[in-house]
Amino acid sequence: MGEKSVEKQTSFPKHKIKVLLLEGIHNSAVDAFRKQEFQVETFSGSIGDGELSNKIADIHILGLRSKTQITESILSHAKSLLAIGCFCIGTDQVDLEAAQKRGFPVFNSPFSNSRSVAELTLGQIIALSRKLGDKNKELHSGIWTKSATGCREIRGKTLGIVGYGHIGSQLSILSEAMGMNVIFYDVLEVLPLGNSTPCPNLESVLTASDFVTLHVPDTELTRNMISAPQLRMMKKGSHLLNASRGTVVDIDAVRDAIKSGHLGGAYFDVYPSEPSSNCTNWTSALQGLPNVILSPHIGGSTEEAQEAIGREVSGYLIRYVNTGRATSAVNFPTIELPVRAQTHRVLNVHHNRPGVLRDINTILSRYNVSAQILGTSTHVGYLICDVDQETSHEVKHLISKLPSSIKTRILY
Repeated sequence: MGEKSVEKQTSFPKHKIKVLLLEGIHNSAVDAFRKQEFQVETFSGSIGDGELSNKIADIHILGLRSKTQITESILSHAKSLLAIGCFCIGTDQVDLEAAQKRGFPVFNSPFSNSRSVAELTLGQIIALSRKLGDKNKELHSGIWTKSATGCREIRGKTLGIVGYGHIGSQLSILSEAMGMNVIFYDVLEVLPLGNSTPCPNLESVLTASDFVTLHVPDTELTRNMISAPQLRMMKKGSHLLNASRGTVVDIDAVRDAIKSGHLGGAYFDVYPSEPSSNCTNWTSALQGLPNVILSPHIGGSTEEAQEAIGREVSGYLIRYVNTGRATSAVNFPTIELPVRAQTHRVLNVHHNRPGVLRDINTILSRYNVSAQILGTSTHVGYLICDVDQETSHEVKHLISKLPSSIKTRILY
């Protein structure tokens, strides 16, 4: 599956590689896989665990977005799976440890929709400041109430960004261009952009901001990081925005803060519990509250972002299948080797335990090895090795027979 000059048909035929794409992944990914002559099956939404367990049994590449939950139970049915692609920012919908133990690298696209989320957040800051959500509902109901009460410009106001990564830093630049004062807090020491100012802790952001926006991952440290005590720290009449993860905010506490008048408004794009597909009976404690704008997890849902994500993640998956390159995996040794002519490539995933490298090198010492690299993670080791074409099948057979081996492939 490498370059034409080295292809010797030892790999599993490309036209037999099966790809399953769930949740309406962009056609840029579908086109990329089909250009490789892979078989592609697509679904516009997620599918049930039972159906997924059946389908995963004989597919080689699984692609999904944020709704499908890949558990250890589902992975236990994967007999031919090579890799998983999360066509989104996060990977918390996949049991990464279980995937690693079974030798499945997981790839994602952590940055491709950053601009889309940043733009949407800035738009909602303006909308909250002008109470556009309420005015929109009133006019749709035939009610005309023109008033400047409680409506303000965002120029000169302070925006507090919690999480100064790719989204937070882009939002920082956009907001500053609109005349806002930007402060931020991040657990990592990061370089401020423009005139933004780092803060030593979360409390200092909450107490000083007119708008607080969250751009953090789902971790033990961030779950319910904003609850009743943190909301009380915020300025009276300030606004809270969450377009990160639904687990980081106590929704009921926000509801109470809105009803009491302590919070002037809120925007939410993510929720603690979200439906797996479109529906007409979704409920939330935030519904019906004044100056609260809700959207259905669309932060990265622009054509530009989804096209870019489709290209990026499909590219990672194709390179892994074709060359063994795993440099962008989130749960796997991130190694690669340049493709070499006149060799075959042996790929081996094995349990990470003492003595495995010795056992592998004992085998390889009998053969001519053009290049070799080994990387390890918590549970597995990953070997890429280029050997003479005449001996590649023998090398593969011997390595695959080691008690530590999980899976072994041969390329070219």
